[in-house]
Amino acid sequence: MGMLDGKVAIVTGAGHGIGRGHALELAKHGAKVVVNDLGTTVSGEGHGKDADLTVDIIEGRGGEAVGNYDNVADYEGAGRMVAQAVDTYGRLDILVNNAGIVRDSAIWNMDEADFDSVIAVHLKGTWAPSKHAAIHWRERSKSGETFTGRIINTTSGAGLTGNFGQSNYATAKAGIAGMTLTLSLELYKMGVTVNCVGPAAATRITGTMPGAPKVIEADEVPEDEFNPMDPSTSSPLVAWLASDESQLVTGQIIRAVGERIILMEGWRDGATITTKKRWDPTKLGQQLATDVFGTRAPGLRY
Repeated sequence: MGMLDGKVAIVTGAGHGIGRGHALELAKHGAKVVVNDLGTTVSGEGHGKDADLTVDIIEGRGGEAVGNYDNVADYEGAGRMVAQAVDTYGRLDILVNNAGIVRDSAIWNMDEADFDSVIAVHLKGTWAPSKHAAIHWRERSKSGETFTGRIINTTSGAGLTGNFGQSNYATAKAGIAGMTLTLSLELYKMGVTVNCVGPAAATRITGTMPGAPKVIEADEVPEDEFNPMDPSTSSPLVAWLASDESQLVTGQIIRAVGERIILMEGWRDGATITTKKRWDPTKLGQQLATDVFGTRAPGLRY
């Protein structure tokens, strides 16, 4: 018995890299998988049937999978993808939003189209499948059915801490973290949890960066070997989050980097100053310097 036996999953951007790793891992544990991939280059050009590469591996290992070639950033396409899961396997239990592209450059060199395209694929490409999945689950909930559902989103270090030359990508990935928090509040009463994973690996996307390590595909590393840059390194975490065991975990941002799994604590209150009257900007700098930023000795406080 697999921990995901009987579950139906969609993994977006699963033709290569991290998405392929997730699809293979979910199938390994018994899930039936809709493998979505538009088949573009890492910058979002062209289209193809890269999803079939992952489907073939899953089927070759005795699992069940079907390819989907829709654009996650297209609202109707995202709807077709969810409908395909329901029509093919009877329902949807797990949605892993992983699809992404990169078009890096410093802001003074970045074209508007490069910003819009990356935001569309990452941010709208997370929201649109989630919207259609939420409609499916709400209809099941309103009919009186008791079930569990899972949305597992994808962020990155760039979205959590920033990265030079990625004002589009980092903004999208930060937005996905915020979307995760909100969807976790909206969907939990239906039995649906929403979490976000931040993986790191040697993928086609990281391969575009200067000095990047050689690209690795998720099926290239034998299961009895550990490579911290393997695109499937975060996939066991995704499989656990997809399982019924994780029902009490929602609204969390979790990084999986090499041998480490890290719970991200996000924005939280830090040093605080208070007043009982309107702030005076001519004096505020002194108080911030001493009591918030610690850049001046406390003895210099007004």
